[in-house]
Amino acid sequence: MNEQLLSIGMFVFGIPRLAYNELERRAGWRWGENERYGARAAAQFLGPGEEKLTLNGVLVPEIAGAYSDIERLREMAASGEAWPVTLGNGEVLGDFVILNVDERWRHIIAGGRPRVLDFALDLKRVDPEQPR
Repeated sequence: MNEQLLSIGMFVFGIPRLAYNELERRAGWRWGENERYGARAAAQFLGPGEEKLTLNGVLVPEIAGAYSDIERLREMAASGEAWPVTLGNGEVLGDFVILNVDERWRHIIAGGRPRVLDFALDLKRVDPEQPR
């Protein structure tokens, strides 16, 4: 049984580690328009537009995952690198940059750490740079 849900680069989301509850995938396509007198604007398909992923989950270090998992995602975002995103079944979704890492700490325990940490991760697809 494959317990891997998704990977961003070498960072793996999975059942025994950090897991997410929801994945939202949003893709768009671009259309250009030219105004025409007495008629609707003429539209022309320009190609793919933005594609974004949002992962929502809960980290409970006493059960699965570690605080360092969120820190690793922040480091990856701060690197400015694009990372390949691959589903657990091997399907490659493309190269993505990490736009946001959001946290909500709940049930704060001694030392100021959360017992439960809700997180959201926003990613945006980018095309690999073209060779010159």
